[in-house]
Amino acid sequence: MSEGIDIKELKRRMDGAVSSFKSDIASLRTGRASANILDPVTIEAYGSRVPLNQVANITVPEPRMLTVSVWDKSMVSSVERGIRESNLGLNPIVDGQNLRIPLPELNEERRKSLVKVAHDYAEKSKVAIRHVRRDGMDGLKKAEKDGVIGQDESRAQSERVQKMTDETISEIDRLLGEKEKEIMQV
Repeated sequence: MSEGIDIKELKRRMDGAVSSFKSDIASLRTGRASANILDPVTIEAYGSRVPLNQVANITVPEPRMLTVSVWDKSMVSSVERGIRESNLGLNPIVDGQNLRIPLPELNEERRKSLVKVAHDYAEKSKVAIRHVRRDGMDGLKKAEKDGVIGQDESRAQSERVQKMTDETISEIDRLLGEKEKEIMQV
């Protein structure tokens, strides 16, 4: 490959956005309890925001219930607040250092709001992918301006970057469609 931009690096960054999206939508529940449901929850702890699994242990004792065992007693209220504010529609019940989280039955309205959350995750991922594309295009323009690559090579590489961007965004759309079907299935 001639000078210009590192296509492999751009591909790696776009794939990172896709895998981040996959983990985000895996946390959206579809009727059965899973510890992954609480993955997007972050807690205000010790002066910074940390993932819930760094301050507590999450277990699934029964199909419609989660339990969260907080390691530090002073963190219980912060964990409860983080779960309530996570936009997952969960209401934890505090029991000493443990929180019990019953999972309500998914009604039509709740299913639609989960689909909306999935669409938000998809849009964030698409924006991240477009940022990677912009970085690549800026790198090509600079390389062309500096005389490192010619106009033809710059055009060919920008077409490759655009094609890679389109493919990655269509992958996000495909995953979103699958998750949407899964959520809306009764």
